[in-house]
Amino acid sequence: MYDYIIVGAGSAGCVLANRLTEDPDTTVLLLEAGMSDWHPFIHMPAGVAELLKGKLFNWYFDTAPEKHLANRRLYWPRGKGLGGSSSMNGMVYIRGHRADYDHWAKDLGLSGWSYDEVLPYFRKSEDFAGGDAGFHGTGGPLGITQDPSGHMLFDVFKQAAQQAGIPATSDFNGAQQEGYGSYQLTIKDGRRQSTAVTFLDAAKSRPNLTVITRAQVKAINIDGGRAIGVTYRRGSLGGMQTVSARREVLLCAGAVQSPQVLMQSGIGDGETLKKFGIAVKLHKPAVGQNLQDHLDVMVQQNCTQPVTLYELTKFHRVLLTLIEYYRTRGGPGATNALEAGAFVKTDPSLAMPDVQLHFIPAFMLDHARQVGPGHGYMLHACQLRPRSRGFVTLASADPFSAPVIQPNYLSDPFDVEVLLRAVKVARRIFAQPAFDPYRGKEEVPGEAVQTDEQIVDCIRQKAESIYHPVGTCRMGVDADAVVDADCRVKGIAGLRVVDASVMPTLVGGNTNAPTIMIAEKIADRIRGRA
Repeated sequence: MYDYIIVGAGSAGCVLANRLTEDPDTTVLLLEAGMSDWHPFIHMPAGVAELLKGKLFNWYFDTAPEKHLANRRLYWPRGKGLGGSSSMNGMVYIRGHRADYDHWAKDLGLSGWSYDEVLPYFRKSEDFAGGDAGFHGTGGPLGITQDPSGHMLFDVFKQAAQQAGIPATSDFNGAQQEGYGSYQLTIKDGRRQSTAVTFLDAAKSRPNLTVITRAQVKAINIDGGRAIGVTYRRGSLGGMQTVSARREVLLCAGAVQSPQVLMQSGIGDGETLKKFGIAVKLHKPAVGQNLQDHLDVMVQQNCTQPVTLYELTKFHRVLLTLIEYYRTRGGPGATNALEAGAFVKTDPSLAMPDVQLHFIPAFMLDHARQVGPGHGYMLHACQLRPRSRGFVTLASADPFSAPVIQPNYLSDPFDVEVLLRAVKVARRIFAQPAFDPYRGKEEVPGEAVQTDEQIVDCIRQKAESIYHPVGTCRMGVDADAVVDADCRVKGIAGLRVVDASVMPTLVGGNTNAPTIMIAEKIADRIRGRA
């Protein structure tokens, strides 16, 4: 028996394990379905491309066919192993816009979640000496750096963005998000700063923390309206084991699997659960609903000069990069190829940016699962606050099978209009004089794609997830919400959900930093600290 059982050692679970075991009188069990983070590609920033291709540390999900995206199934990589998705993500550190959190607090009634109230938790995690004064912290576990390689095409992109009339910003996480600039990255000393490395490793030596890997939870055990423990399988062929919690079970399995675990435990829509022979412990139809994600469109341009990262895809260069990295912790292996970007308004009348741009000095095809045709560069553009909503639900009674993921991308026509404008912004940047010495033929959408109808058709054929699912166990003050403002499951005592699934709406940016913040904040709430 433990005081707390944490299900999932991802971005949130590792934070909770660290902060809760700071109290030596508190015992914590951390269960992770994947393996330890032993693989060298996890820790080498450039290894992200290899992690996206494989299934060893990746749940490798696919969505159901998407009606408004030419009935395609979209690939959804999610981290599997210590650190979760923080061990295989792009390492871009973005918090979102101030207004995102003020919306939660003021419009949705979630007391304690305004920007001014969550800023201290962002700062608490950080070890970053740069950025705007008052917005960042030093001495925290999470190492953050900026401009690790300084590749010349990132500077070209910034010059082109300026020429396109986009303002500059010195800090996407500071006083002004709008503009072009350099991304802050969860990379330090040439090494990925996953939550396993930054939070969990520091806590592993504590006698009050037990970590069990390859332990996939079948269900949370509920008795008399209270979560009392979990049942899990150790290894793919192992038998079921049950463990008890004195105080709480903390579900941190992410926006796909947290609702799945709740449903397998009897918490969800009653009719759906009965269909799969699951005893209903709490009829809660909102579980799995409200799924939101950042849909991404790309503009790809061939490059007339050999200045991109294409050469690094060749076998001999890959070998040299690995040798250099493991000798020096430097060189191309120490970067993530995502050092610059922008937050832009596709409509000048907007109060804040509605699109985020990621510039990459290379082609990235099919989530890095295909090698590009040659030298090229590209802009990813994602809509920050889509109106489309989807769901996650059970595919079968088997608790270890993948759930149904139905994002319903572009089901709201508003989202189509925003992405259409986003493509035009990206093309405008690539058309600027700064790119004149490098600009070759446009690869995607392609020079023949010019009308709005043609661009929209290309979006439906080519758009992909940029891996930011949230909302499936949403936080709210209304009776239908899955969790309250302290992330406690409404209707079940001793159970919280603490991960990206509790976000009621998407924030304007990457979701790893906000997930870490949520865990920092809830750890204090659990410990009764201000």
